[in-house]
Amino acid sequence: MSRSKRKWDHIRFAVENGPKRNTALDDIKLVHQSLPNCSVSDVRLDHSIGGLYLSSPIFINAMTGGGGEKTYQINQGLAKVAKETGVAMAVGSQMAALKDRSQRYTYEVVRKENPSGIVIANLGSEATLDQAKAAIEIIEANALQIHLNVIQELTMPEGDRDFTHALNRIETLAKELPVPLIVKEVGFGMSKETVQQLASAGVSVVDVGGFGGTNFAEIENKRREKALSFFTDWGIPTPVSLIEASSVSADISIVGSGGFKDGHDIVKGLALGADAVGIAGYFLRILVEEGIESVVEEIHTLHEEISMIMTALGAKTIAQLKQAPLVISGDTHHWLQERGIDTKKYSQRSIK
Repeated sequence: MSRSKRKWDHIRFAVENGPKRNTALDDIKLVHQSLPNCSVSDVRLDHSIGGLYLSSPIFINAMTGGGGEKTYQINQGLAKVAKETGVAMAVGSQMAALKDRSQRYTYEVVRKENPSGIVIANLGSEATLDQAKAAIEIIEANALQIHLNVIQELTMPEGDRDFTHALNRIETLAKELPVPLIVKEVGFGMSKETVQQLASAGVSVVDVGGFGGTNFAEIENKRREKALSFFTDWGIPTPVSLIEASSVSADISIVGSGGFKDGHDIVKGLALGADAVGIAGYFLRILVEEGIESVVEEIHTLHEEISMIMTALGAKTIAQLKQAPLVISGDTHHWLQERGIDTKKYSQRSIK
């Protein structure tokens, strides 16, 4: 099967699977404040992560490219959304463009449509330094995302089976690249051990890509003759992964992604330690089914919801929101207790 056909299969199955509620987020309860001493006009949503200034804590996460005209149109639409709303945007893996120059236009359109926005390049962990520099050049990227997708590759019929030396390659990129490096999971979450390894390798930003969003094992299983069903429910739920990542180091910026659907979910993610929240499949479905303006309207709605919830909590900035008290229950609490992470520090803290 051609790479472009596989790319389109991923898009098609992601849309067909439809949205699923990330139930682990229900284990997180924000503590109500009757005297928040805050106005909606006081709230600021801008924030910096890993040397990048973001006007919004939301960004359009990596989805597609390299699949011919259909993926060109998707990236063009998403780039227009990013420009109109001021959010950052990551493209899907650019390996297709590095191996086939005829596919470059499906990525280049992102920078053409959004010449002054924050655009993030993307490659897998097999990427060399030269490939990384080429990917950045193709879209004049402000940062590079390296995705970790072991479970997807193992489930993919034609996927990789060798994952040795990935950390060594990532360490080289972190030291040599002229732009910030973001290392991202693709839907199976990051453990505290993984985040510690990445921090030790010089990575300044991780995207935990937790279980609860687009399920690439489920997608790849639809492409197999015999499904590896045990991988369909594999992974670390997004809120759990955010807390595990936050327990490692205050020096590493954290992006949360995987199952965020509304402003309430996003605020929970930020309060758990995320510096920004990436959304992919949810925006993709709106774009494909309803069009560009509907995605723009949804992002404006999310900004309004986030601002209102932050006001209710008395948090004027993302930094203050990270100090808002919350209570963790259910399976999330059990997991964290077993992993040796104290959940009381979240319930006992307060916004100063």
